[in-house]
Amino acid sequence: MKTPPWRAFAAAGMIAAGLCFVLGIYSFTLTDKSATERDYIEYWAAAQQVAHGANPYDVASILRIEQATGLDGSEPKVTLSPPLILLLVFPLGFTSAKTGLILWLLVLLCCLLASILLIWRLHGSPPSGYHWLGMAFAPAIACLMAGQISAFLLLGVVLFLRWHKSRPWLAGAALLPCVLKPHLFLAVAVVLLLWVISRIAYRILAGFAAALIASCALTLCLDRHVWFEYARLSQSNRILHVFVPSLSCAFRFLIDYNAVWLQFLPAVLSCIWAIWYFRSRRDRWNWMDHGLLVLLVAAACAPYAFFYDETVLLPAVLTGVYRAVSARRSLLPLLLIFAIALAETCSEVTLIARFYLWTTPAWLAWYLYASRNHGATVEVARAH
Repeated sequence: MKTPPWRAFAAAGMIAAGLCFVLGIYSFTLTDKSATERDYIEYWAAAQQVAHGANPYDVASILRIEQATGLDGSEPKVTLSPPLILLLVFPLGFTSAKTGLILWLLVLLCCLLASILLIWRLHGSPPSGYHWLGMAFAPAIACLMAGQISAFLLLGVVLFLRWHKSRPWLAGAALLPCVLKPHLFLAVAVVLLLWVISRIAYRILAGFAAALIASCALTLCLDRHVWFEYARLSQSNRILHVFVPSLSCAFRFLIDYNAVWLQFLPAVLSCIWAIWYFRSRRDRWNWMDHGLLVLLVAAACAPYAFFYDETVLLPAVLTGVYRAVSARRSLLPLLLIFAIALAETCSEVTLIARFYLWTTPAWLAWYLYASRNHGATVEVARAH
């Protein structure tokens, strides 16, 4: 059923009013000091460096900038994202820390809202309001609180799901943000390559390659040495030597802290499983069904990931909601998961605490519960 124009205008007005309200709250409550308490500060500091022709990965310079803004202590927050992040954050180089934070949070919120509405459209725009559960998705809230970039990755995933059939070039280009955190999508990347080859869908691959090459070229325009500077920082990066609340990291710390390769073993196994899973379903592959399960497994087996990175799992979680409602299954398990995750997010529990180890398996368990017998139901519907 086509949505009446007046309802579309009313919805757009409500969203615009909500964003203005949020803008007002941010304007009165946020300060430069607030910026230093979020991961956002690492993006702002990198943008300040690039805007003034300096190295965005220079630890000493970043520390000076952040301390001048109000950072406590002597531990700088330096972005570990590849140089492509500079294309997103570059405008922040011309704002104050507070102004940049307000604009940054509004953009992240818009990405989340757009993703939720697109997921709703992917499911046929049902009249129910279940899609608004996405606004209570704890990883997305944590992403907004930290000013992290996971909302951009979520939007890229949703746009791919939206366009992979109708606009393959754009679908491929939409996956570009996923390059910022490729470790979250290893199994998905393997399956995507196999799917492109089996379906001869090379326009998706071409769209991604074109966007990647153009973005890399643009980063060199901002700083021609940036990739060397990033490589130098990566060599001194100690992210694999600290505990991160992910199953792969916990597995390594439990078996042998010094055996770093153990942290990558679950990801390797997930890729092997994904190859088998795709080959056994190649002729009937559906990204809104099989692809979401691969996404969940990839995130669960990522070499390292933080709670806010689970924002990319929102399409699978909401798809589970629609399937559970369709099959008349209880939403109580999901509501319980939501409540506990929200309680942790809104409490003083730090994002590197072991208390977040359960969340990724919980989203996977929810999807499996909600999607039970879904494939058989679809086959019966097609037969009739």
